Amino acid sequence: MAGKSGLLGGESISQYLNDLKTDIQNLYLRDSVPWIVGYSGGKDSTAVLQLVWYAISDLPKDKLLKPIHIISTDTLVENPIVASWVENSHKAIKKASALNTLPFYPHRLMPEVSNTFWVNLIGKGYPAPRHKFRWCTERLKIKPSNKFIMDVTKDSGESILVLGARKTESSTRSAVMKKHEKNRVTDKLSPSGSLVGCNIFTPIEDWTNDDVWMYLMQFKNPWGYHNQDLLTMYQGASPDGECPLVVDSSTPSCGDSRFGCWVCTLVEKDKSMSAMIQNDAEKEWMAPLLAIRNALDFRLMGNGDKDNSASDRHLRDFRRMNGKVSFMGEGERLRVIPGPYTQESRADWLKMLLEAQRHIQNTGPAYVKDIELITVEELNEIRRIWLFEKNETEDLLPSIYEKIFEKSFQKGLSDFTRAIDTKHIRDLKEHLKNEPHIFEVIRNSLNAHEVFRYKRSGKKPKDFTEDFLQQSLTRNADEAVKNETEVRNSVQILSKD
Repeated sequence: MAGKSGLLGGESISQYLNDLKTDIQNLYLRDSVPWIVGYSGGKDSTAVLQLVWYAISDLPKDKLLKPIHIISTDTLVENPIVASWVENSHKAIKKASALNTLPFYPHRLMPEVSNTFWVNLIGKGYPAPRHKFRWCTERLKIKPSNKFIMDVTKDSGESILVLGARKTESSTRSAVMKKHEKNRVTDKLSPSGSLVGCNIFTPIEDWTNDDVWMYLMQFKNPWGYHNQDLLTMYQGASPDGECPLVVDSSTPSCGDSRFGCWVCTLVEKDKSMSAMIQNDAEKEWMAPLLAIRNALDFRLMGNGDKDNSASDRHLRDFRRMNGKVSFMGEGERLRVIPGPYTQESRADWLKMLLEAQRHIQNTGPAYVKDIELITVEELNEIRRIWLFEKNETEDLLPSIYEKIFEKSFQKGLSDFTRAIDTKHIRDLKEHLKNEPHIFEVIRNSLNAHEVFRYKRSGKKPKDFTEDFLQQSLTRNADEAVKNETEVRNSVQILSKD
């Protein structure tokens, strides 16, 4: 089965699938190497898992000696409809596997709290992802899946990763797959380009989009889910492909595909979520999510550069994360490269997110009454970053949370007591409202003392204060450009002499 001919090209579907089943069985029985199936809940990964399931279930029980792990990566910002579908699929897979004494073991993989989307955007201030700064995929997708795969590989010496990758997905995907074909172990089994000891099995690599749907519609889902419901979910949104399991940077971003993260700004528009809201009145509760996604989209702010790559610069500090100022351009085109979101912007993003969560919980259908757009663990990590890394002694997070939900925030830093009342900090900020850089030096220095007292380790407060004073020498972006221009002009004059 190759190219556009696929299952529709005249070859007996039954014979083709029997041959493929035999290939899968022979590969499984060949050795003791464990299998890992990448399952996103979309059509391609469902088709692959279904093929493997049928093949393995036809083997004698005494031959099922090695595990088949089924992994799904939950970024914690997945489209909620798809996330629910995958979660319920895992339950069905686990139940059906146990009932039929099969070696399928589902795993929900998540990023470490320090790597989640909201911890990096609201906590650290990373700007919304863009093609020039695509910080999300590695943290949210690649690391969790690769860690699991490498742990399995380390324990067993080898592993086989079964993916629903297809050459017709994109020209990039096709080129990558053809490149790895040169070093193939057997048909459809290629060594991973990034995971040592892992071979990748791609049983539907030559299938077309129509082949996938034809197979899913003609053959019953073996773990008790309904493929017709999957088709309905696809029909409710754009006709793009699914969000694949991402194990390397060559895999298409979820944003380029059918179902991805609801916060994705790597594409100009979230067509799938927009269509879901438009086509189904029961999904109108997702409108606040789309509003947040659009608010994050730097392209929609309309006050940036010609390439729209930094049109959110009014929300960002003119200094980089390390407190230094970086520049681009020359002469009259010299400008500051914006850094992380400012404290005010980060607080606004948090308010918007929590208000959306409260609104959905209060007005949405019953199945989203307990929805969490951000976890308590993430909130605690954001608060820690604001206090200990950003030195923002105002400690804004608990008060923001309590104002929106009208209940106390379960503080994760209960033993962190402050010697300085936050009211005094607010008063100081008001008093120095025309000199914000001076306020920052005082506030950061006071907080550094408190953090040092709390941790009893790390950099000494006096060293921090010296850094803060150095950073405060420049008040804003315009002043930074002016100073840099003077320095560059002086260097040119001296070089001529």
